Amino acid sequence: MNFIRHKKIYFLIIGALSLASIISLAVFGLKPGIDFTGGSILEIEYKEARPSNEIIGEKLAGLDLGQLTLQPTGEKGLIIRMKDISEDTHQEIIQKLGRDAIEEKRFESVGSLIGQELRQKTITLISVSLFAIVFYIALAFRKVRRPIRSWEYALASLSSLFHDILIPLGVFAILGKFYGVEISIPVVTALLTIGGSSINNVIVVFDRIRENIMKRGGSGVTFEDTVNKSINETLGRCFNTSLCYLLPLFAIFFFGGETLKYFSLALIIGIIAGTYSAVLLAAPLLTIFKKHA
Repeated sequence: MNFIRHKKIYFLIIGALSLASIISLAVFGLKPGIDFTGGSILEIEYKEARPSNEIIGEKLAGLDLGQLTLQPTGEKGLIIRMKDISEDTHQEIIQKLGRDAIEEKRFESVGSLIGQELRQKTITLISVSLFAIVFYIALAFRKVRRPIRSWEYALASLSSLFHDILIPLGVFAILGKFYGVEISIPVVTALLTIGGSSINNVIVVFDRIRENIMKRGGSGVTFEDTVNKSINETLGRCFNTSLCYLLPLFAIFFFGGETLKYFSLALIIGIIAGTYSAVLLAAPLLTIFKKHA
């Protein structure tokens, strides 16, 4: 299959998806969880049928809980997010909801200063990780100077990585706006994992390109033909690797409970994006750099 021949179509589709994600981020923004803003989270499960959110909200209306978010889980579970509260207020909530009618699963409290510190450290961690990945690509391909330079491999991988993280962020901006889904530490962890998975596929393709460049020697095979051949040779491996990731992630998403639901969703979206971007974005970009060399 000739992937390079249709690269403009691939670039157009990937560009449209990236633009849609940027617009959703600009319009809706991300909804940070209490890990970053500070606050308390209480997870309970009703022993009988769970009341509606309106009834639960009325029961808690007399308490000073700030912006209250009620998120049903499963058939009888409920996650309550609120401002940072004391232990006395925590016990008042349990009393209002009916101590004998519910089972408390967890109660966590994160101070605002800790939340701000986590936010700063998260941004720093992601920045350092991206820089390290790009530096590694440039270093790994430093001996490949023709027909394009090593830093251009790094630039192509960075473009793919940017797309792979941007797509799930755009989806989470929409989910945050319409379904109240928040960005938590597990979701950030998923984004960093996406970076590693994405670069893995890119390196597989790039490494085969490097091997085929060395094999062709002085033959009349063009760089575009070499890239296309390399994509076809590694296509099955990329798909199989991603499939091995996705099968357990789908199981976690559907059966793993609320805590890991959005962690697995972020990974599913990112790994799917990383699979097609390694083949349809990163590798074809090398041929664009070749033309402008």
